[in-house]
Amino acid sequence: MRNNIRGLKALICFALFCSPVFTSFVNPGDTSQTKPFKVRTIVIDAGHGGKDPGAHGSYSLEKTVALSIAKKLRDAINDAMPSIKVIMTRDDNTFIELNRRSEIANENHSNLFISIHCNSSPEGTASIAHKQKGIMVLVYAIHRKGEQLEAIRENSSIYIEKNYKQTYESYDESDPTNLIVLNAYMQKYRKQSILFGDLLMDQFKATGDREVLGVKEQGVLVLAHSAMPAVLIETGFINNPTEEDYLNSATGQAEIVKSIVKAIQEYRREVDSKQ
Repeated sequence: MRNNIRGLKALICFALFCSPVFTSFVNPGDTSQTKPFKVRTIVIDAGHGGKDPGAHGSYSLEKTVALSIAKKLRDAINDAMPSIKVIMTRDDNTFIELNRRSEIANENHSNLFISIHCNSSPEGTASIAHKQKGIMVLVYAIHRKGEQLEAIRENSSIYIEKNYKQTYESYDESDPTNLIVLNAYMQKYRKQSILFGDLLMDQFKATGDREVLGVKEQGVLVLAHSAMPAVLIETGFINNPTEEDYLNSATGQAEIVKSIVKAIQEYRREVDSKQ
């Protein structure tokens, strides 16, 4: 069995029997063993970086916009919820491999993983009418036939990495073992990820008059091995001139951050109320 699959199985076993979030798998009838799930640590992931610019608009790059929003989000969480530890996967223009981003979250026992990105539509920066716009949230799902554009674009970063074929062998869904393991691994966090995604959508709807595109399940690799609820936020279409201006503006970034912080606060209340 390949090393990557062994490592993933070991991580599954740890999550199933050691993580508080998975205690219900050990003995569903024994509530005395269940530890309360609290949001104590959040990992913020600024998408792309370094040699990977991500999408681009007419004058800005996704990696730069994502980092700016991520740093503002870190500062806002520190101000509003000082009891929460906030960790960044990157805080400068550095290329971080996709699997390393989730490793950072796992190593720090994070309770929530938030990846910040910008979207892009197929026509690029070409000037056409009715350009795509809006904000969406992605949560992880096993790849399906006819993978949607968002997942394909976000996963393309792996081809920049050294030895990407060996690193991402465990994502091969043609192997039944991988499919079973990944399904077991993600199901416990799926509901919580969708819950947080829905709360994000509520807050984005309440802020300004931007279009919201909803919560979508996609096979995005940066979320695949995160042993916690995890979302990827596509903050807007950077190749749409109006959205690019918004994403680069102090007002736009402040509104996005404010919505995320409010969603985190709602999520904490929702999770705490069920303990």
